[in-house]
Amino acid sequence: MVASSTLLPQPSRWVRVAIWTVILAALIAAPAVLPVFRLNLLGRFLSLAIAALGIDLIWGFTGILSLGQGVFFALGGYAVAMFLQLNTSAAAGMLPEFFRLYGVSSLPFFWEPFRSPVFTLIALWLVPALVAAVLGYLVFRNRIKGVYFSILTQAALLVFFNFFNGQQKLINGTNGLPTDTTVLFGQLVGSESMQRALFWITGVLVILSWFFVRWVVRDRFGDVLIAIRDDEPRIRFTGFNPVMFKTIVFSIAGALAGISGALFTVQSGIVTPQYMSVPFSIEMVIWVAVGGRGTLLGAILGAVVINYGKSLVSEALPQSWLFIQGALFILVVTALPQGVLGWFFAEEFRNLLVRCGLARPLATYPSLELDGQEEIKL
Repeated sequence: MVASSTLLPQPSRWVRVAIWTVILAALIAAPAVLPVFRLNLLGRFLSLAIAALGIDLIWGFTGILSLGQGVFFALGGYAVAMFLQLNTSAAAGMLPEFFRLYGVSSLPFFWEPFRSPVFTLIALWLVPALVAAVLGYLVFRNRIKGVYFSILTQAALLVFFNFFNGQQKLINGTNGLPTDTTVLFGQLVGSESMQRALFWITGVLVILSWFFVRWVVRDRFGDVLIAIRDDEPRIRFTGFNPVMFKTIVFSIAGALAGISGALFTVQSGIVTPQYMSVPFSIEMVIWVAVGGRGTLLGAILGAVVINYGKSLVSEALPQSWLFIQGALFILVVTALPQGVLGWFFAEEFRNLLVRCGLARPLATYPSLELDGQEEIKL
């Protein structure tokens, strides 16, 4: 069994406490400091951090690189958008507006369960988890992994994208389902008060998601995941079934992406098939790679910081963000394979401080007092 020491460099307990203290202080101060527009952006990026945690779980700890997380992200978004559409139209005694535009006179059968808020709260994470579990099991049982798995998930992403794109009469196709003009608890979802409430809900769920994923990767289960990442044939030889473990973590990542998509949808105001586009799913991987694969905190910081940076740069220098994003990815691949946070807690950061004269170099061996003894063989 591969021990937990094979993890990428992890921050100490007190460092994690300090980082979370800063994060919590920022979350508490943000509503008072930021205008509604900026607060809404921060809420969206925090919701994306939940999807990044799922990618870090399957990629950083299990070695599964999925380029199709946008499927599960969009499924969560559509679940909550369908509920809001039905909740708003039911108050007026009509079908959602786009159905009338396409001449649809009766509600499609799969919309009916989404009248229930309880069903919706369960479906927005359970449906993506089930889809991920089925897809993962069919792939993992055939021992497809590595780049072949990545290509397959991207192919599945394109299939879902084209399917949702063409369903004009069922889910409004390319136009998507708007949520900002829908009503929840008697208020417009796009209103200032509702968006502030959604920001707090998102912040709490990010913290809970971090604790949940950290619980998953701890102890023996986490050791098995790391062993699968490092040497899957050996873990099979020891009697473990990697298919079961990989299917479980892939479904967990799908559930986290579904929650992320639901939160992002109600804060962005719409869900469309573009959430299943290939570039968006690749961007999710870049957030984790830059933040620090296998660190969890790096996934959160990478998602928030990169997306906020994207927003600021795009406002000041339109069309330039793609060059910056490409440069970030090249930097990680060539110089920071452990990501920014992983590099910071690895020996490379200490070596940089030593070169700058800000830290003392570590001795190669502990000092030994020989007292004239014979040669010591190491």
